[in-house]
Amino acid sequence: MNHSHQHIYDVCKDHMHAYVLIELVDGSSIDGIITGLDHESVYLAVPLEAHEQHHSYMQQGENPHHRQFGYGYPGYGGPGYGYGGYGFPPYRFRRLILPLTALAALSILPWY
Repeated sequence: MNHSHQHIYDVCKDHMHAYVLIELVDGSSIDGIITGLDHESVYLAVPLEAHEQHHSYMQQGENPHHRQFGYGYPGYGGPGYGYGGYGFPPYRFRRLILPLTALAALSILPWY
């Protein structure tokens, strides 16, 4: 592992579970939360855009505009129980795996 590759690895390791902006060698940038790291790749949880969140509702067979929130305890069957009584919450992140060699810079972002 050369010096620059080791430096990028160390920076990612120091910012594990942080919300970061990653600039790539091609000039593009990606924001996300570092969820994992190995000597070849960095693993990110990347926030979905609004249209992608809507699509995740539809994949789960739910209508996001007519969602009902029930009462009771998660895990108990029947209408009105669990998370809204109907399935799982929508996806808000997607997983992205980037090779460490593609990273040019990393900046920490605030959560707000």
